[in-house]
Amino acid sequence: MSSTQQTLKVAVVVASTREGRFAPTIADWFTGLTAQRPDLEVDVIDLAEAGLPDRLSKEPGPEVTDISCRLGGADALVVITPEYNHSFPASLKTVIDWHYTEWRAKPVGFVSYGGMAGGLRAVEHLRQVFAELHAVTVRDTVSFHGVWDHFDASGAPKEPAGAEAAAKTMIDQLIWWGRTLRDGKAARPYAA
Repeated sequence: MSSTQQTLKVAVVVASTREGRFAPTIADWFTGLTAQRPDLEVDVIDLAEAGLPDRLSKEPGPEVTDISCRLGGADALVVITPEYNHSFPASLKTVIDWHYTEWRAKPVGFVSYGGMAGGLRAVEHLRQVFAELHAVTVRDTVSFHGVWDHFDASGAPKEPAGAEAAAKTMIDQLIWWGRTLRDGKAARPYAA
């Protein structure tokens, strides 16, 4: 089987850990779309369920080691993030800072949500952070402005066409970058 036919391993990081968070609704919707893609193998890393310590330590515990293995084994990543105070959650920053090589030379896509800005300010901050870690962020994102108005009580999008089209574009870009970078690293090590 050629590498273009192999499934792409994608880690989906759900960033919000706040009580009453909207993240599970967004994550369920997004992973429902990825489940329809036979070219993807998705691993959801929900930071609210990860049991992470509340601060960095010199000796990360088993929870961090588990996340490290899952991030390291992924070919590509998707971050689902809200926007808190014009940026991204501290829980996500902590997980990013605990890791380095796990992000290197991998594509990162974004699904963001929030109020008027739809989480896009968080995404723009994340692009700078991931560039420092030698990750490649895909251009197109999925963004929900005024997110609470976009989903019904069952968690389904009220008007799915636009969001699904944005997700397809982002996923297609993620797959292209994921396969390209995976093949490139297999042919020659990434020079960091």
